[in-house]
Amino acid sequence: MLIRVLYKDNKYDYVPDSRLEELIESGRIKQFFRTDGWVTVGEDPIRGMGGRGDRIGYSGPERRRAIRAA
Repeated sequence: MLIRVLYKDNKYDYVPDSRLEELIESGRIKQFFRTDGWVTVGEDPIRGMGGRGDRIGYSGPERRRAIRAA
């Protein structure tokens, strides 16, 4: 899927969703567009991209359970 982004030099582009995390982490984009509107990097909440690093800062109990096939 392609995602519309606004680079720091105020140029717009469409990039594959697989590149979005890289662009955010490198600081190359100011904003990207999702279904509910433009997201400003560094100001608006952005969901993690997966992995255990997403839980940094959460000190509550693990509430997810693994489901085992019979």
